[in-house]
Amino acid sequence: QVQLVESGGGLVQAGGSLRLSCAASGRTFSSVAIGWFRQAPGKEREFVAAISWSGGTIYYADSVKDRFTISRDNAKNTVYLQMNSLKPEDRAVYYCAGKRNDASLIAASYDYWGQGTQVTVSS
Repeated sequence: QVQLVESGGGLVQAGGSLRLSCAASGRTFSSVAIGWFRQAPGKEREFVAAISWSGGTIYYADSVKDRFTISRDNAKNTVYLQMNSLKPEDRAVYYCAGKRNDASLIAASYDYWGQGTQVTVSS
């Protein structure tokens, strides 16, 4: 079992940066792929980025490529999402999720979910 807790959300002006953290408990964290998803008001949850357990495989949504960077520190049981050049359309609740085996873009394939952290970008 893996428990995930997100932090680092907040209010930022357009063009600014935030770094989200996903802290995990559980001894098997280093074997778990982590994905970040987001859900804006009135919209479906969408994929943002994912990283394999080793960090060797990384995926990004086209909408965040070249602006967001996902990374992990298995020694600290933490995955990070560095978000730069934020836009008002990035406003959403951001969730991290974990799964066994390969990283995936598909939310339904993830077994563990955090409670989410709010990101608001003002124009």
